[in-house]
Amino acid sequence: MTETPETREMDGIELRKVREFVWEIPKEGEMNTPARVLASDELLEQIADDNTLQQLRNSTHLPGITKHAICMPDGHQGYGFPVGGVGAMDATDGCISPGAIGYDINCGVRMIRTDLTYDDVRGSEEELVDSLFANVPSGLGGGGIVDGDADTVEAVLERGMEWALEEGYAREDDLARCEDEGRRPDARPEFVSQKAKDRGRNQLGSLGSGNHFLEVQRVTDVFDEGVAAAFGLAEDQIVVLIHCGSRGLGHQVCSDYLRRIEKGHGDLLEPLPDKELAAAPAGSELADEYYGAMCAAINFAWVNRQLITHRTRRVFERVFRADAEELGMELLYDVAHNIAKREVHEVGVDADGTAVAEERAVDHEERELFVHRKGATRAFPAGREEVPAAYRDVGQPVIIPGSMGAGSYVLVGGDESLAETFGSTAHGAGRTMSRTAAKQEYWGETVQDELRDQDHIYVKAQSGATVAEEAPGVYKDVDEVVRVSDALGIGDKVARTFPVCNIKG
Repeated sequence: MTETPETREMDGIELRKVREFVWEIPKEGEMNTPARVLASDELLEQIADDNTLQQLRNSTHLPGITKHAICMPDGHQGYGFPVGGVGAMDATDGCISPGAIGYDINCGVRMIRTDLTYDDVRGSEEELVDSLFANVPSGLGGGGIVDGDADTVEAVLERGMEWALEEGYAREDDLARCEDEGRRPDARPEFVSQKAKDRGRNQLGSLGSGNHFLEVQRVTDVFDEGVAAAFGLAEDQIVVLIHCGSRGLGHQVCSDYLRRIEKGHGDLLEPLPDKELAAAPAGSELADEYYGAMCAAINFAWVNRQLITHRTRRVFERVFRADAEELGMELLYDVAHNIAKREVHEVGVDADGTAVAEERAVDHEERELFVHRKGATRAFPAGREEVPAAYRDVGQPVIIPGSMGAGSYVLVGGDESLAETFGSTAHGAGRTMSRTAAKQEYWGETVQDELRDQDHIYVKAQSGATVAEEAPGVYKDVDEVVRVSDALGIGDKVARTFPVCNIKG
């Protein structure tokens, strides 16, 4: 194929430019839909040498996938479905795929705002990072804030943050400012294996390892004064970002159902180009059981982040010698990254009633879909009923963490998100280097020293290897990821933050 300004070939896959930052893999062969990559030229080049595009094209073979499969600006190679992938499957005739959700179910991020300014924190960075590290469990294996017996785990899986409120670990407004108010009502703990429950028992209230972190940040830039005011954000303000998920429990749920689905629905798996996309038909027993177990793991992850929030408030109280309420430590919002939900979306259809991209639509209709977001953030605009009442007039807060040496962003769901991405945007900066390669390229202690000496960022972790794996150089430019999101109108810039101190597993 001869390349033109409107076409490109990468790894043998044809990409056609639909418009600025939107590239399409045309539908061909056994593909059920086209696929779309939302990226600048710079971001596109960063996935040229991995399997992101192949995985995205493979995902279009999933039964019932609607309109097009989508890769977000931070997308990169994952397991089966690319990280940064969004796929909406028909809830009646489609399927649900654990591989299109991921192992760390409801890996997500929350931001806690405070009334402190950067000047209030200067001079206390080392005391703060040491105290957070000592009081918030992190790293591989067990050890949490709550020692969960069998009854506790069942209650957490069933009731999510309602349990945390009843037990004194949450406030009413924590629930009001959390996606789904911190509880998935479709949770079915009986469909979570005993092995998964046992893995979660001593991990309630823990960061885990890898890219999970707790980071104290300062707001450096405000781009939209009105929305920032609605979110309670202002320049020089101190906020806290917590990024973690469902730990070993969620991983086991995914593993259990991938194996069961592979055995139970081999007829559906056989025509798929990648068995890691194993899916259960909508309405089947396995689909219903997995959805119930996944929702229970989602609840577990929300409680996990809430317990860390509770402990973080206690640490700030001791370090700054004031009550958490006096410090203004309120949850701004909590968003999920690896999740599938039943959602109703208006989709454009062609003359045959097939869901198509907006520019090809001749009519529109509402459909119930299983919207799979794997390493992607829900980004609903103003007016959508799922947005908490406090933010419904401006839109849903979206939190995009960068690396520990770069800024993070707060966005708001954009007006184009529903039509473009089923109400979704990116979830972070996205990796460009494997963990193994990162450890060969970077030395953890050197990274820590440079961050402290050059950028006044204090980092503490269980090991130097963890710091090396998460060095700023292994991630994409979060500014570029956010620029594309903002330009496409799927997630609009509100504010930027920068690290003050960070703890990792």
